[in-house]
Amino acid sequence: MKQLAILLLFFSIIGCSSHSNDATSYYYDNSGRTDIESGGVRMIPIHTPKGDFKVWTKRTGNNPTIKVLLLHGGPGITHEYFEACDSYFPGAEIEYYYYDQLESHYSEKPNDTSLWNIHHFVEEVEQVRVALELDSTNFYLYGNSWGGILGIEYALKYQKNLKGLIVANMVASIPHYNKYANEILALQLPPEVLKEIRHIEADKDYLNPRYGELLREHYYTAHILRKPLDQWPDGVNRGFEHINYPLYLDMQGPSEFGIVGDAKLQGWDRSRDLPNIKVPTLVIGAKYDTMDPDYMEWMSTQFPLGQYLYCANGSHLAMYDDQQVFFEGLIRFLKEVDNK
Repeated sequence: MKQLAILLLFFSIIGCSSHSNDATSYYYDNSGRTDIESGGVRMIPIHTPKGDFKVWTKRTGNNPTIKVLLLHGGPGITHEYFEACDSYFPGAEIEYYYYDQLESHYSEKPNDTSLWNIHHFVEEVEQVRVALELDSTNFYLYGNSWGGILGIEYALKYQKNLKGLIVANMVASIPHYNKYANEILALQLPPEVLKEIRHIEADKDYLNPRYGELLREHYYTAHILRKPLDQWPDGVNRGFEHINYPLYLDMQGPSEFGIVGDAKLQGWDRSRDLPNIKVPTLVIGAKYDTMDPDYMEWMSTQFPLGQYLYCANGSHLAMYDDQQVFFEGLIRFLKEVDNK
């Protein structure tokens, strides 16, 4: 009897181990996928009024009910600064897609300014969604910064295709973004630094190395990513290094220090339209962000199914400087919506 009990225990352990391996292998099951050879990378054709072009995407994982498409900032930065997701999403068995928008580093670059507008990028996201076969049973759109603007605009037109929306580190009003930058954050800079920044902006001397130096040392390390520059993650550095600056300048302006001049996003405001987005929506704000965290908390109350995640130690890239809070909250939201 004792030997029989030992054998039963042994086979029970083997069975549990096998089940655990099956569960793990399911997430990495590529059955029926067409992107196996390329490691999940697909160049997706995008039709535009100016011709057909291809955008770069990369899938990780397999989960039929949670598929997250990542919208990077800029416009014109890259997916690379999202690489922290690799440390958290696989363990939570979340399927996710890196994606460089048209004109960004890994995608094609037609260099056509007529495509540099919100309407084009919304339609581009929709074409990417169709190509990736995402739908309302599994499709979560997660946008950071400019990606948050794009996520809001996409949801206002195509929310029937969404299961959930995440707006991270972005307000719904550029006028409010500018007001916060000029009336709150600017006053936290040393007066002589602010004076020099404004002088360079007045001259539109945006490529002056001194402009970038001042912003990186005094503003970006306080409000973009709260680490010394020599400790910034490689993916973040590559994202900035690969920026399509003409596109960024055209739509955002010369820097993350508010929007100046006649950049195309100047005046964008969807504050009154947020109640029209009825899918579950998570807004993520951070104490030291370039965006007003109180306004982002207010935003979360305007979505009928809104939630707010506050990163008390984070900035614009809270996914790095308040990483544990950021990813635990984001994953919790995805799981909660998935279980409803």
